[in-house]
Amino acid sequence: MKHITLLAYPDCAASGIYGAIDVFSLANEWHKQLSPGSGKERALFDWDIVSVDGRPVEGDGKVTLVPHRSIRDVDATDFILIPGFLPPLRFIGNVSGSLTRWLRRHHDNNAMVGTICTGTFLLAETGLLDGKTATTNLKFSRYFQRLYPAINLKAERVLTEDRGVICSGATTAFLDLCLYLIEKFGYEELAAICSKALLMEPRKSQSPYFIFDFQRDHRDSSVKEAQCYMEEKFADAISVEALASDHGISPRHFVRRFKNATGDSPLQYLQRIRIEAAKQKLEKTGQSINEITQDIGYEDPNSFRKLFKKNTGLSPGEYRNRFSRHLRPLPHAAKSETRAASS
Repeated sequence: MKHITLLAYPDCAASGIYGAIDVFSLANEWHKQLSPGSGKERALFDWDIVSVDGRPVEGDGKVTLVPHRSIRDVDATDFILIPGFLPPLRFIGNVSGSLTRWLRRHHDNNAMVGTICTGTFLLAETGLLDGKTATTNLKFSRYFQRLYPAINLKAERVLTEDRGVICSGATTAFLDLCLYLIEKFGYEELAAICSKALLMEPRKSQSPYFIFDFQRDHRDSSVKEAQCYMEEKFADAISVEALASDHGISPRHFVRRFKNATGDSPLQYLQRIRIEAAKQKLEKTGQSINEITQDIGYEDPNSFRKLFKKNTGLSPGEYRNRFSRHLRPLPHAAKSETRAASS
């Protein structure tokens, strides 16, 4: 039996803790069905919720998490799970030495450590992620990279595993993490059945779910003006030379300032704006790919398709099938409308 320790920490998202318990409970039930006669003692997982001092913790949304014990009472465990957090991440620069030492001690004793979403920030604060590969919520990836340059962040990934540390992406990626553990500590068939029971499809990338935030958390007013212009006129032909000239800056200096401020070159930023506009059209309208290509400022649909897939991991058609909110008439309704129109 594998023991899971779930860390309750102030302001954490309770869904990561209670949701993980639901998944491991489901795995235990299915394991009993797949192994008849094994009895309750053959459960694959058991777990405890812990807090630093053993006292109840108020999580995000005024949810009180009641732990079974304190971290001091955990003699041995197989896996420690750190939940995610919504901003502000108040623990940054403020993680206690006792928690850091506890995590390091168990990791040194071969316990695996896992994070959900922005829980990666908490683990990064302990230094346990230095030199390792990690992922986190895509929305906070640039902030993470600025805070922890010693960590090899692969923000597009749903899961990463490196030397006993497993990180998962945005909030619901805790499901991917749990299914991964069910296969790792259990077996492939059990993970597959639990995946179906949870209506979960295998996910390898967070890229299709990325929401562009327009990267304005900087103080370069000239770059911000250029960003606003690009966001308004993205379908037009926009040149770096013209943008630089409008602000009295040489093109080379403008590109350098733009990248320092936003993390992207002007061309990359324009591509991101156009891809985001295309995503909105694919989700909300029935426009053809050719029409969308023209509307967002591209001429060649094939080039647009390649660029879209590079940025999202999906073709435009695959993206529309997965995320479309445009209601299409049912086949029988469409036939009725056709008959009515012809009569």
